[in-house]
Amino acid sequence: MCYNIDIQMENKYFKKPNIHKVLAHSYAVYLILFLVSICLDFVFRIKILSSPVMIEIGFFVLILATLLILWAQKTSHDLRKIQEVKMEHFCRGPYCYTRSPTHWGLFFLMLGFGIIANAFFTIICTIIAFLITRFIFLDKEEKMLEQKYGAPYIEYKKKVQL
Repeated sequence: MCYNIDIQMENKYFKKPNIHKVLAHSYAVYLILFLVSICLDFVFRIKILSSPVMIEIGFFVLILATLLILWAQKTSHDLRKIQEVKMEHFCRGPYCYTRSPTHWGLFFLMLGFGIIANAFFTIICTIIAFLITRFIFLDKEEKMLEQKYGAPYIEYKKKVQL
């Protein structure tokens, strides 16, 4: 009896990895490094962009990044409604161009803010956050999606870059 309770407790707390948790952790990396970069930029105030045109470019990047994130989230939400998944179901919206449009959106969102604020550390931390999420969290997500969807996802991976 006691052994059965232990197994139930173990299953409750040690479930297999969840794709949404992996994504949440990767988004948290962006948030944490963004907050760190703001503090560093406030303390050290290193300016690298001197042209006033850069502010307009930053706003343009910020708006495009926001639209990309919204588009990606809307498209991925629609995938949950499909019963039998085929390769064509993955290649929709921004997912036809990249397998990780939300990550690209977060990258450009932070980069746009860094350009607008002329914030050296924000730009550096944006690149660091992108590399961490790309090589740690996106690789985990890819493996989980391969396990979940099998051949259709592997076929999609061959056609669309990360």
